[in-house]
Order: sequence, then structure tokens, then C-alpha cells
Amino acid sequence: MPANLYVAVVDDDESVRRAMSRLLQQAGMQPIGFESAEDFLADPLRDHFRCLLVDVRLGGMSGIELQKRLIDLGAHQPIIYITSHDDPDAEMQARVTGGCAGYFRKTDGGPAIIEAIRRAVSP
Repeated sequence: MPANLYVAVVDDDESVRRAMSRLLQQAGMQPIGFESAEDFLADPLRDHFRCLLVDVRLGGMSGIELQKRLIDLGAHQPIIYITSHDDPDAEMQARVTGGCAGYFRKTDGGPAIIEAIRRAVSP
């Protein structure tokens, strides 16, 4: 795993951002949290993230809309989705849009999410 693996954690729930950030730190990654897709897009360093951990349902722009926007901007970071809603249509959209490297429920185990990130960023 590369040193200084920066992962964006985009979730409108502060407790989820903190929990996911702790999980990623324990795995040797460098998480940076964003409250919204818009906040992430406004970050001038957004291209430095090797992977994104994104909630499907956000307060403004959804995670899937963020994925589409990044593709339009020419960004190619893999996206790992997390959600608390079991929505097969959203999962299908995420997977067919491009860039979806994983799709998890927020109740799924942390090791599976970490492994998906590692696979997504490995050369």
C-alpha cells in the first residue's frame, strides 16, 4: 500500500465521518472528511485523493451525482460507496456509471471496506 494514501470520506453524518476516518487511520491511510459532495468538489486538492469513500445519500448532491460530476471533470479516482439504505436501483446506478470499486452498507464490517480500498488503489 502506498505511503500517504489519502482517502476522502464524504458523508453528511459527522459521526459516520469520524468512525470511518478512525477505521482508515488504523489501517494506515490518511482520511480527510467532507460534509458534502459540494465541499469535496470545492477542495482545490481533490485530485490528490487516491480513493473516495462516499455516502450514497447526501444532503445536497448525491454520491452518484458526485460520481457523474467527477467523470465529467476527467477525474478517475475509485469510489467506495457506503449507505444505510438498501436500494438496489442506487447500487446499479453506482456500478454502471463508472468508477464504483465497492458498495457497502454502513453496517458492513470495516475489514471489507478496507480491503476494497486496498484493491481499488493497488497498481
